[in-house]
Amino acid sequence: MKRKFEENTYEELKEAISKNVIILFPIGQIEEHGLHLPLKTDAFIAEKICEKISEISKIPVIIMPCIYYGYSTKEVKRWPGCSGVEIETFIKYVYDICFSLIEMGFKKIVIVSSHGNHTGALEVVVRKIADNCGVYIALTVPNIIAKEKINKILEMGWRGSCHGGEYETSLMLYLDQESVKMEKATDKDILKINKKFYPGKAFISTWGLQKSKTGIYGAPKYASKEKGKKLFDVIVEEYLEFLKEF
Repeated sequence: MKRKFEENTYEELKEAISKNVIILFPIGQIEEHGLHLPLKTDAFIAEKICEKISEISKIPVIIMPCIYYGYSTKEVKRWPGCSGVEIETFIKYVYDICFSLIEMGFKKIVIVSSHGNHTGALEVVVRKIADNCGVYIALTVPNIIAKEKINKILEMGWRGSCHGGEYETSLMLYLDQESVKMEKATDKDILKINKKFYPGKAFISTWGLQKSKTGIYGAPKYASKEKGKKLFDVIVEEYLEFLKEF
C-alpha cells in the first residue's frame, strides 16, 4: 500500500479497505494571499500536514489528491488569483468524492481543510454523508485542532492571523521559504475588531467587518521560520493524537 491514493493499484486499495485504513483528504483553495504569499498557500499547507502525518503515523493512512479549487467570498476576487466555484458546487463536489470513497468500502475519512471559507460548507458535507451513508467522517481544521497550542506560539493572536497573517506566513516560511516575499509583507491590515463577540460567539465574514487594503487580514511581519516549525509540529502532534481516537 502506498501513501498517496493515486499511486496505488486497485488491488492495493482493496487491501487498504480490508484493513480499515484512514483516508486523509486535504482541501485548500487557489486565491490571493496578499503581496507576500503565493496563491497556493491554503492547499500547500493542507498537503504538507497530510504528508507529514503519513510519514510518521503508526496508524496507516492514505492521502487523497488535494482539492485546489473551492469557494471564496466575492471580496477576495478584488485581487487577481482566485480560481474557484460556487459554494453549492463545492459542497456537491466534495460530497461526491467522499461518497465514492465510501462506495469503495472506506469508512474512515478525515478532511483536512486549511481554507476558512470552507468550514460551514464542509459541515454540510459531513452531515449529508452521515444521513445518506450512515458513515461519520471527520472535518478538521489545522488551526482549530491545535488552537490552544497555536495561541501560545503566536504573538498577535487571532487579529494577526486571519488571512495571510502571522500564522500562514510563518508556516510558509518554514515549509517553502523561497515562495515568500517578506520584503513586501505589511501589517496595515491587522484586524481592528477586538470585541466580545468576535470570533466565535457570532459569525460575520471578516471581509464584511473590515475592508482589506492589501488582500490579507493579519500581521505577517510578526511571522518567522522558527514559529512556522513550532506551529507545524504542534499541528501534526494534535492530528496524530486525533487519529488514534478516531
